[in-house]
Amino acid sequence: MITKYDRRKFRVRNKIAANNKSARPRISVFRSNKNIHAQLINIEGKILCAFSTVNFKEDKKVSGIEKAKIVGQEFAKICLTNGIKEVVFDKGAYLYNGRVKALAEACREAGLQF
Repeated sequence: MITKYDRRKFRVRNKIAANNKSARPRISVFRSNKNIHAQLINIEGKILCAFSTVNFKEDKKVSGIEKAKIVGQEFAKICLTNGIKEVVFDKGAYLYNGRVKALAEACREAGLQF
């Protein structure tokens, strides 16, 4: 059974696939209640690099948006060291606000283009 969540996710993914004629890799975002994950996936579906809040420890209490900014900056550094500058942002079924928006803007500030 296909849920409304899956329909939104596939609708966004199909729009990205239709407009992605230059074969740029996509940043796929997964958001849970505690963590946020970002993966760089090429056209064949292979994961090139990934980073999430699970990968680092914070010394003090940090808000979710601050965690997303840190993940975005570190993820962009990893992508740039691998020689990838131009990507497509796949927000999945999530709205473009809050933590998802903070991650995307941090990636842009760090040098990724999408």
